[in-house]
Amino acid sequence: MKFTQLAKSLKEDGLASFYLIEGEETYFRDHAVRAIRDACGLMNPALNDVRIEGEALKGEGLSSLPAQLLTLPFFDEKRLVRAYEFYPTEREWESVIKGYAASPCPSTVFVVVNSGAGKKGCDLKRKGGVTYVDCGKEDEETLSKWLYGVARRAALSFDGDALTLMVRYCNCDAARMKLETEKLALLLGEGGRITREIVESEIAKDVEYKIYELTQAASRKNASAFSEILGDLMAKGYDENAALASLTAHFRTLSEIVTMKGSDAEIGAALGIKPYAVQKNREAAAKLGKARVKELYLALYKLSADMRSGIYSKSGALSAAIAKIFLG
Repeated sequence: MKFTQLAKSLKEDGLASFYLIEGEETYFRDHAVRAIRDACGLMNPALNDVRIEGEALKGEGLSSLPAQLLTLPFFDEKRLVRAYEFYPTEREWESVIKGYAASPCPSTVFVVVNSGAGKKGCDLKRKGGVTYVDCGKEDEETLSKWLYGVARRAALSFDGDALTLMVRYCNCDAARMKLETEKLALLLGEGGRITREIVESEIAKDVEYKIYELTQAASRKNASAFSEILGDLMAKGYDENAALASLTAHFRTLSEIVTMKGSDAEIGAALGIKPYAVQKNREAAAKLGKARVKELYLALYKLSADMRSGIYSKSGALSAAIAKIFLG
């Protein structure tokens, strides 16, 4: 199940015996653990909430896990055992964990909490007896729905376009969206309405969103917007090399999009970008024309290569790129 479905599952189905909470979104992982912990109703957490680091369960250390899982709670109905960054091998699953998963201790809730990033081990989410909670990065639509719920609980309401804009300004970072909503709750008070204008004035744009705005301004040949955004980025430590690399990558993406066939979703999956970004890039490429898109990409790529070889300085290469985009 998705993280956003966990609260409903706990309410309607009750606690499972064995959870795998996995995904790169730290905020979702932490709140999933908190929701399960609250559902356990622990009155004596010092006795009945056990945290184990995955390193301690490697090799011979794994043999201590069954004893932890089979220990009865003290003065509570449930005992919570949390294992962090625990990636058992297939052999360890079969020899130590599989039997417990098939017949768990009814008073124990076992929770494995993993980031999952680049880690090896058996695929726990496909094992019998394991309830999987997906805490991976979500798309804009899902995060917008989640953010709407966060705002409602803070006695705030959202305009539809303001929701999407805030998700983008925060670069789909759930923790930051939650903090920004709390800030707006203090600013607007109970019953306040979050509009697009409020988001634009009160929420700082993530650097990645500013880079997106920079490349879109380049595509539209909006020199004043481009100059303002670039100046803001430079003031925050963004250098000429990074700016040229972003512009080159943008026009490479445009040149790929104009030559590819398929839906926005299909092209987005192939290029590793969101369908919405494909749609916006299609529009930008259509205005420039296929030949101009390819010309700009090749020109910026050559400038990047010339900069690396010392023909241009960083500032010289970026200046030449800007001239090519807006005057060429």
